[in-house]
Amino acid sequence: MARPRRCRRVCAEPEYSSFMPDGIFCKESVILAVDEYEVIRLIDLEKLTHEQCAKRMDISRTTVTEIYESAREKIADSIVNGKRLVIEGGDYRLCDGSAVHFCRKRCGRASGFIGTQAAAAPKGEHEMRIAVTFENGNVFQHFGHTEQFKIYDVENGTITREQTADTNGSGHGALAGFLKELKVDTLICGGIGIGAKNALADAGIQLYGGVSGNADEAVKALLAGNLAYNPDTRCSHHGEGHQCGEHHGEGHHCGEDRQGCAGNH
Repeated sequence: MARPRRCRRVCAEPEYSSFMPDGIFCKESVILAVDEYEVIRLIDLEKLTHEQCAKRMDISRTTVTEIYESAREKIADSIVNGKRLVIEGGDYRLCDGSAVHFCRKRCGRASGFIGTQAAAAPKGEHEMRIAVTFENGNVFQHFGHTEQFKIYDVENGTITREQTADTNGSGHGALAGFLKELKVDTLICGGIGIGAKNALADAGIQLYGGVSGNADEAVKALLAGNLAYNPDTRCSHHGEGHQCGEHHGEGHHCGEDRQGCAGNH
């Protein structure tokens, strides 16, 4: 069975949807799909790489390359052969604001997302704030390479607000400060190096490392006192066959260490 095509995310539909040679009646038209238009806009106008374009459109890099080649061929056909160019149709969806992490401008649809030019919603006086290294709904497995954190505000054991935050390319050394600025109390992640551990400790952020799986479920498990984590997890990348977040002993559970869940936030 063929794999279903992934619907391509576009920022907005084009303001201008038809072009033709001046003063010439065109018998033939070339149809440029909206997702093809978006690839041309991002790569040729905004000067994004194919990889950056793929993230913006929520598709693979190889798919971007295929769309780009098809779009350029159609545009060339229109210009060289004097055909009307019409931009319409295609397999696409309008962005709901979730691409704000990869976007270079403010987005009016980005409610619930913390982008490059936006600040996190203020933390309540009695709220806990939990951050999770985040990718595609799951706990990302390398703290220092994470591009996003999902932020959960909790009051009286109940999640009251969820946001996502773009790290803007910050590396190991800057991420602890980034989380401190967001007033994060607790971090859930996969693998993490000793330097980052020390930086988090200096920032007063409680760490639960060696966690994998769904991010939302991990936070719920933490609040319930049964999160499986590994306090000794490391991510040095110097050992053969090592995986970020790998457990090297029996799993620990939230509440088994000397501090437990209560009062960590």
